[in-house]
Amino acid sequence: MSISVLSPTRALGGVSGLLQVASLLGLVLLLFKAAQLYLRRQWLLKALQQFPSPPSHWLYGHMQEFQEETELRPLLKRVEKYPSACARWLWGTKALVLIYDPDYMKVVLGRSVLWVFCCWDTESAFLGPHSDHQDRESQGWKARGRWLETDCQLASIRNGRLLIPWIGNGLLVLEGQTWFQHRRMLTPAFHYDILKPYVGLMADSVRVMLDKWEELVSLDSHLEVLGHVSLMTLETIMKCAFSHQGSIQTDRNIQSYIQAIRDLGNLTFSRIRNAFHQNDFIYRLTPEGRWSHRACQLAHQHTGAGTHPHWVLPGAGIGNRDVRVSDAVIKLRKAHLQKEGELEKVRSKRHLDFLDILLFARMENGSSLSDVDLRAEVDTFMFEGHDTTASGISWILYALASHPEHQQRCREEIQSLLGDGASITWDHLDKMPYTTMCIKEALRLYPPVPVISRDMSKPITFPDGRSLPAGIPFSLSFYGLHHNPKVWPNPEVFDPSRFAPGSDRHSHAFLPFSGGSRNCIGKQFAMNEMKVAVALTLLRFELAPDPSRVPVPIPRVVLKSKNGIHLQLRKLL
Repeated sequence: MSISVLSPTRALGGVSGLLQVASLLGLVLLLFKAAQLYLRRQWLLKALQQFPSPPSHWLYGHMQEFQEETELRPLLKRVEKYPSACARWLWGTKALVLIYDPDYMKVVLGRSVLWVFCCWDTESAFLGPHSDHQDRESQGWKARGRWLETDCQLASIRNGRLLIPWIGNGLLVLEGQTWFQHRRMLTPAFHYDILKPYVGLMADSVRVMLDKWEELVSLDSHLEVLGHVSLMTLETIMKCAFSHQGSIQTDRNIQSYIQAIRDLGNLTFSRIRNAFHQNDFIYRLTPEGRWSHRACQLAHQHTGAGTHPHWVLPGAGIGNRDVRVSDAVIKLRKAHLQKEGELEKVRSKRHLDFLDILLFARMENGSSLSDVDLRAEVDTFMFEGHDTTASGISWILYALASHPEHQQRCREEIQSLLGDGASITWDHLDKMPYTTMCIKEALRLYPPVPVISRDMSKPITFPDGRSLPAGIPFSLSFYGLHHNPKVWPNPEVFDPSRFAPGSDRHSHAFLPFSGGSRNCIGKQFAMNEMKVAVALTLLRFELAPDPSRVPVPIPRVVLKSKNGIHLQLRKLL
């Protein structure tokens, strides 16, 4: 009986053969991937040939611009040199078209909806890509009170998936018919009847902030205002959206939420520009990915009643630190609404808030939002409702501080309207025209959201004849648009007369809240809060810039300053 034994030489030969095969397969895959990348780059070069740009590196594109102290300076150079739009290379096989022209904006933002609900009887129920209701017949919308498909081309939110771990799948990142259904359900939450009682709540929060400022400037007249304004707008949104009681501006623990939002904005913005951080699995392994995860957890703990007792709504308990506390807020409110009854009964007892509207809302098929959808909208509204508004108010105060003649004229207008400011109501907000002009001019110079991105699923042609195939992403630079000398003569000059009644401008020349059907649903809420904050601040303080710390604007998810927004405040007698 013989036993066959595999010799070491044959075994080594077998392993060597396997390694050779594996190496060959790896080489083939590498060459295949290299060919894919080469063809992709050639396709992009051909597609973008009508959109010139500064010279770019074949591997890292225009990334050098992102390394400068602020990329806004090279952006403005592009705006002056390249008409309407230009190409921007992120890296070798990743490019986009940067847009800063109102005609181009109108084309892209007008192709943002796939489905339209048409109701002739109720103007407020109509939502669509065109604001002119007289054009309905020409657009082919003949039904009454039904969902209809139009010939609009879908424009999806580029990089929206990167925001989902932070704010969930809410209105900001939803697409198509689901987005439209959510938008229609949420629109009643911003009806003027709902917004009216909020003015008093806004004023209360602003006064708390101004009282703090009085104490601080008695010691030092120099103040960094953005941090304080962020706390104020956060408190306002908690009161208006979730009927929060009391003040959070004096709670030191709340600063951790503000910092988490700041970190998430910076991390998300930097991730978009990093070729190696696009894959979710790889990103989670990086220090930035772990940092982002921790910041998300902290932000979610603060969107309601979980970590700190001061955040608890009446009757709520303190939840587990690892639980998304918006769940506790939703559960508590559902229980209260079941006791209070139907919507009209609730309205007769108290003012409705954002969460009430969400919980009473129904889709076309009669179903309500799921808890997951509710949580996403709560998280979205928490971010959108405080961070962007805080940026806007802070930059407005800086613009007025830098132009004392306009500041004084606003103050005189407000004094004649409000006296000592003991009371400010909804009716006052439309009676401060010059202050409104100054607010809009400041928003032109410092748009709270400096840029948004879109992907087009179908080819697009612009008014000047240039066209692009499907699949080319767009970056809509509102900062570039607002500083475009072909749109706004002397764009760096603060000139409120640009917004005087009867002034003529392109419908898409001024977009601080975006445009088209996907514009900011809370823009009226934000404008009201800005007016209240500016009016009450100017009645209490004289503002001046801090010459030793001039703010340096930097584009993030929200327009920030690299070194904060520092002002000198003098208490008025």
